[in-house]
Amino acid sequence: MSLAKILGFGTEETPDAAAGARAGTIRAIVAALEKMDPERARHLAAFAFILSRVANADRHISAAERAQMEHSVRTWGHLPEDQAVLVVEIAINQNILFGGTDNFIVTRQFRDHATPGQKEELLHCLFAVSAAEDEISGVEEADVAQIAAELGLSHRDMVGIRAAWSDRRKVLKDLPRS
Repeated sequence: MSLAKILGFGTEETPDAAAGARAGTIRAIVAALEKMDPERARHLAAFAFILSRVANADRHISAAERAQMEHSVRTWGHLPEDQAVLVVEIAINQNILFGGTDNFIVTRQFRDHATPGQKEELLHCLFAVSAAEDEISGVEEADVAQIAAELGLSHRDMVGIRAAWSDRRKVLKDLPRS
């Protein structure tokens, strides 16, 4: 569901009362997110933004990629579904608007505050988002490798995590079979 629909825009059939209720729901979610420890909120925001970076590698974020992002944010961020949906929608919109200039900055901030384990979890989630449509494209794989380098992960670490996703890598699917 798009952020516009969540906020009640572009839906002619939505009565004003339902739109008002939806706005109240959004306010409640935002209030819950604002109560979060600021450091944790920044971590989740950066995590979701970096996921959207890979999802948008081909300049299109599919429903499957969006669903995988929501699952990752819900699971690793320990958020209820409604909050995870909102975090992902905001991250996607920020990435579409500012991704070109903010990609490195946000990834560097995540690197500076994340533990080695959190960086590896992010890398697993990046591959999961890339594989959401059953195939990791070359563009997505290159973006994941770039992000791994920006996070300060070694090539060996990246290759080790990527190995778990070998069956989804387009580059390997395209190899001639003997």
